[in-house]
Amino acid sequence: MTAPVQRLAPPRTQEVADRVFAYVQPDGGWCLNNAGILAGEGVTALVDTAATERRSLALRDAVRSVTPHAPRYVVNTHFHGDHTFGNYVFTPGAVVVGHERTRTEMTEAGLHLTGLWPDVEWGDLVLDPPSVTYRDRLTLHVGGIEAELVHVGPAHTTNDTVVWLPAQRVLFTGDLVMAGVTPFCPMGSVAGSLEAIVRLRGFGAETLVTGHGPVCGPEVFDVAESYLRWVHELAVEGDAAGLSPLEVARETDLGEYAELLDSERLVPNLHRAYAEVRGARRGAPMDIGALFEEMIEHHGRLPACHA
Repeated sequence: MTAPVQRLAPPRTQEVADRVFAYVQPDGGWCLNNAGILAGEGVTALVDTAATERRSLALRDAVRSVTPHAPRYVVNTHFHGDHTFGNYVFTPGAVVVGHERTRTEMTEAGLHLTGLWPDVEWGDLVLDPPSVTYRDRLTLHVGGIEAELVHVGPAHTTNDTVVWLPAQRVLFTGDLVMAGVTPFCPMGSVAGSLEAIVRLRGFGAETLVTGHGPVCGPEVFDVAESYLRWVHELAVEGDAAGLSPLEVARETDLGEYAELLDSERLVPNLHRAYAEVRGARRGAPMDIGALFEEMIEHHGRLPACHA
């Protein structure tokens, strides 16, 4: 059973600091990610692209609406297709930059995401992984805008990058935190995500452009941290009781977290938490296809993807 069709608001371009823009795609659910536009003097950079050809072309139009300069750099915050599939729309004119494992895992995953939602009009996608990679930290100078790329994790994935603009006090977090959206870390780490939030608080950002959801402030850290601690506690108690992650999810009242988009992510998040409770290393591979199927079973239908 597929999810019902939902009419969403169009993407919007929001200036969050001088020459710095957030490109927000409502409602922020599955595959509706945010991007960033750094419109420096004579030089432009993007933070992430979009999931489909149509949405990536719309992002290109949004760039053109705020600067005459096509992107010189495209920074990928991690390997997931909603943040990277549109890279090819901006190359070869732009250089794609990301963590070294973003290139590796993007290449290994290929276009697998498209198979999870076969009814989405993905377009004629061409996989275009980062051609410039870094390991710990890299600074881009974008026409007077200094952008620090910092690897954090394993957290959401093994290859998360945040983009910090110290002069503007703006932080692009990727999917390490999301505004009004359920955290998702089966490909990374629950414990690592909690540590990542501590690091992200340390930047002292005033404005956050998260991977999904509206532009916000540092209050978003509180929600993510509370949710992840709750998932860890559920895993500890459920494992001790001999219950499976799916059984725990079925018995759990979401409470305040029911208001977060895509609450069905509790199932794969619990699987990662269980693995860590049992001693698995952070970021250790899991059968994501199997977790996705179990999530569908718990949810009663395929989660909605409006890309």
